[in-house]
Amino acid sequence: ELTPPHDVLTQVIGQYLPKEEALREMMKKSYDILVNHPINVERKKQGLNPANCCWFWGAGTKPMLSSFEEKTGKKGMMVSAVDLLKGIAVGAGMGVVEVEGANGGLHTNYEGKVDAALKAITEDGYDFVYIHLEAPDEMGHQGSVERKVQAIEYLDSRVIGPVCEKLDALKEALRQDTILVSVMYVNNEIGSVQPIAEAAGIVKSYNRNILLHVDAVQGFGKYRIYPKKMGIDMFSVSGHKIHGPKGIGFLYINERAKVRPIIFGGEQQKNMRSGTENVPGIAGIAQAAKEIYTGLDEKVAHMRWLKQKFIEGVSQIEHTKVHGLTDETSAPHIISVGIAGIRSEVLLHTLESKGIYVSSGSACSSNHPSVSGVLRGIGTGKEYLDSTVRFSMSEFTTEEEIDYTLQTLYNCVPMLRKYTRH
Repeated sequence: ELTPPHDVLTQVIGQYLPKEEALREMMKKSYDILVNHPINVERKKQGLNPANCCWFWGAGTKPMLSSFEEKTGKKGMMVSAVDLLKGIAVGAGMGVVEVEGANGGLHTNYEGKVDAALKAITEDGYDFVYIHLEAPDEMGHQGSVERKVQAIEYLDSRVIGPVCEKLDALKEALRQDTILVSVMYVNNEIGSVQPIAEAAGIVKSYNRNILLHVDAVQGFGKYRIYPKKMGIDMFSVSGHKIHGPKGIGFLYINERAKVRPIIFGGEQQKNMRSGTENVPGIAGIAQAAKEIYTGLDEKVAHMRWLKQKFIEGVSQIEHTKVHGLTDETSAPHIISVGIAGIRSEVLLHTLESKGIYVSSGSACSSNHPSVSGVLRGIGTGKEYLDSTVRFSMSEFTTEEEIDYTLQTLYNCVPMLRKYTRH
């Protein structure tokens, strides 16, 4: 029985060495060969750990594989950071792609792998791509069966399911006469984040002349947006979402996108919007955009910590549901909470009287209140459809404010439920 090397990292390895004397002797000889090898000398200069011996793991012979393409007529690509899988792919006549930042650990470059897979299928002519996501594999080596199952479920819910569903829906929506696709970066009700680069890949592979617009109102200032790299032709931003003035926003337009103006006259803003420019508003949103991205990582980490604290606290209330994903694949600042037995408007005004301001549904539709299509779309139970409010945070939100909000909910929810009409 031979132990996988990544199961004994940072441990004393004596007890894990192979029992066969011949294998032990070979390991000792490999150490003598490697200790002063030029590659290891260079690694030591760079402050990297040297490869100090050959570690025997597993038993068997080199796989003798027929070309997968010859057997099936399908051309395949392997996306993995693991040499074993890349070797199998080469042996099977598959393509192999190297993804920058991908590794065999928990913090691998998931987005890079998805991008590589989409490029292989949409641009390079491959019929299928095998994406090896190492993190759950690493989590599962020493874990119980239950832990392995959890790792698979984690991947299915966070990576595979959401991406496949969204991209399949987009494929089905495209038509020969489609000229524009518009996608929300972050959903303003439940904080779900859309795979923009992947969506762009599908749109452009279908028809490169279709323009992709991204509503980045909730995403700007929370995520770094690189329009050309991500395949975005246009994206829009609103000032008040980044602590800038109300009534001002901007639209990014790629030079390849030919957009006709709808307001004519003085030829301001490169003929795109005639009329006297709102100079104070422009200055305000420019300063807000600059400041929102200063120290962005720390700000986002702060919001995520507060979000998790709030979710853990509000989940203590009976018959309460947090809608959508709550991990790091969701937006850091939006929490949609359904509290059964209390109408949204009643809870909203109760919290307002305590100095806590939340929203019921989208601000865009506040003049036309109705049951949220988003909540219906994710299969929310009837008891929460008219009992959901949205809590929003910023980098200025404090832990004390979260504690105060939770305590207020603990106090008012039981009282309000007593007076619910049945």
